[in-house]
This record gives sequence, C-alpha cells and structure tokens, in this order.
Amino acid sequence: MSAKKNAPAAGRTPSAREVLRPAELVGGSAGLALFGGLIMWVSTRTLLVGAIGFGVIFIVALVVIALFVQSIKPDASEQADLAEQDARHGGTRPVLADKPEPEQHEGH
Repeated sequence: MSAKKNAPAAGRTPSAREVLRPAELVGGSAGLALFGGLIMWVSTRTLLVGAIGFGVIFIVALVVIALFVQSIKPDASEQADLAEQDARHGGTRPVLADKPEPEQHEGH
C-alpha cells in the first residue's frame, strides 16, 4: 500500500488520540505481558520461564485486544470518514462482488 492511500483527507489532520491509538493498544498488551511474565518469573525463579510467559501472554493479549477493537461499531463521525474514503476511491467497495465471467471464444 502506498502512503497516499492511508493519508488523511486534505485539510484534515488526525488527532493525537488517533495517532497514538496503535501504540496504546500495543502498550496495554505489553503491560499485561510484563505483569504475567513477572508473576511467572517470581513464582518459578527461572528467567527463561518468565520470558516465555511474557511472550505468550503478549501475543495472546494482543490478539484478544485486536478482536475486541474490531467488534466495536464505528460512530457517526467514523462512518462519515469511511464514506469519504470510499468516495475518493470510486464509491463503495463490496467485499464479495460477483466477478464477470470471461468471454468464451468459439472455435477452440
């Protein structure tokens, strides 16, 4: 993907909250993983087990948080922004559109 497709509309700059949202989600996952990794390290007194626990908890927390974020319905301003982005790219973009069948040439 090119940077132009993901660029904000002309005259609109993304808010600080929009810019920092991905870092907030990854940071939250890292915080949960750090807590779980420290608990595992302290209880087993083995650094390797704590590091493995950190990695597993980080990945699971990241996936679960990403699934929760995808389940949130966009509000009116987000829907307007999505409609504006669709309009710039030629209208709506159906996910499962029927493709036209290729033309059959006679004589083969």
